[in-house]
Amino acid sequence: MKHELIINAGPQETRIALLEDGLPVEVFLERSSAPSILGNVYKGRVSNVLPGMQSAFVDLGLDRDAFLYVTDLLPSEQAPGDPEPGSAEGERPGGRASRRGPAIESLLQAGQEILVQVTKEALGSKGPRVSTQIALPGRLLVFLPAGTCRSVSRRITSDEEGGRLVELVKNLPGTGGFIARTAAAGIDSAALEREARQLRLYWEDLRRSAEAAPVPSCLHRQAGLVLKILRDLASSDLERIVVDDDATLRRCREWVEELLPVTGPAVQSHGGTEEIFEAFGIERELEKALRRRVWLPSGGFLFIQPTEALVAIDVNTGKFVGERRFEETALKTNLEAAREAVRQIRLRDLGGILVIDFIDLEEEESRRALAGALEEALKSDRARSRMLQMSDFGLVQITRQRLRKGLEGLLCRSCPTCRGTGRVKNAETVRFQIQRELKKMVPLLERGIVIRAHPEVAGLMDADRALLSRATGLSPAHEVRIEAVAGFHPEEFEIRGA
Repeated sequence: MKHELIINAGPQETRIALLEDGLPVEVFLERSSAPSILGNVYKGRVSNVLPGMQSAFVDLGLDRDAFLYVTDLLPSEQAPGDPEPGSAEGERPGGRASRRGPAIESLLQAGQEILVQVTKEALGSKGPRVSTQIALPGRLLVFLPAGTCRSVSRRITSDEEGGRLVELVKNLPGTGGFIARTAAAGIDSAALEREARQLRLYWEDLRRSAEAAPVPSCLHRQAGLVLKILRDLASSDLERIVVDDDATLRRCREWVEELLPVTGPAVQSHGGTEEIFEAFGIERELEKALRRRVWLPSGGFLFIQPTEALVAIDVNTGKFVGERRFEETALKTNLEAAREAVRQIRLRDLGGILVIDFIDLEEEESRRALAGALEEALKSDRARSRMLQMSDFGLVQITRQRLRKGLEGLLCRSCPTCRGTGRVKNAETVRFQIQRELKKMVPLLERGIVIRAHPEVAGLMDADRALLSRATGLSPAHEVRIEAVAGFHPEEFEIRGA
């Protein structure tokens, strides 16, 4: 599979797309007006402790207080997490954080100063999530100053290489925990020891600066988007990096030379006159990724519907009618859907609970083939996920790591017309609502009345004034004026005396 990074860098916005065989599978965006805080380390103050929720709120000096759960206060051996906030790599072996242990009110009190790291961006109405278990990432290692565990990324699947790295990280000098990242595969002990020393020295500097820093304050900011993505994705299987900005191009070449001096990807300038995301077809794919319906090559389609609790993905045969048996038609559509669903999940950065409703398959062999195809497609996803067994109704549940806003959250806002519901009342419904309100007001009216409404609603009412009078009890003595107001919301209206 061919991997490429396309970088569109500007003074106010930077966009990076990871392509696999020419199609975008991941998109990263950073704007100067709203920089990411994922991975930042803050000196904060506990603003409130909630024993009933075993959690606390911490003032970081941001718009909203951060959320700290009791397990994020425990040593990393009890609550193992990602080696880098925002990364999909996890340690091997790992496990769920235990809910048993000391109560949070015995560990924290309001007004207490605390050093925390952001592990999840603010999502919706929720503030960011933080942990006291600091994780400082390098290219090869992640340093856990408060930990003692020495382990290897879950994404290193080779038992032989995993075992070799486990021995190397166990023998790293000094205290603290370390996790070998996927980039450490094939690296010798000298390089690991060199990076371990650098990370430990950085932590000592950060801890000293924390002593004199005011509260609240940011002590450590994650690297800029370009460097972070290069550090995470630049590897021997990345073929090339294409950049449209000269200054960013120079920095990329320097970083790749430093990170991967021998096996690094080619770093090229985008010399075309066409905008870089247009030239590589990324802009078109981003527009598609904001739509609910996604067409499949055969003529079937996916319908993707995010909700507050989960994301539902429905698979339909659409225009594809097959050639012989329905089982073959359904299986072909489902196999295409499995691959495209995973690409859309990665591209849209959908997280939480995902439910895919595949077309029902009767034969067990077909069901096994579909489950295998979905599992294989998920292997390419850097985010941690877990797939449950397919139900008898063709439903597959997937839980996927969610650390930041998805693509829709980054690029869109709630519709001001439907007010985020996705629907508005039709003109006839609003018309009847006005008539019911007017009927209650008629006994109180002396003479004239003014009805102001959206033009579509006003037009309906104005077209049949006789019906309006009969439905509301208006007499000929009542002078009725209907005004169309273009600036009104489709459901907005106003009734007042003339």
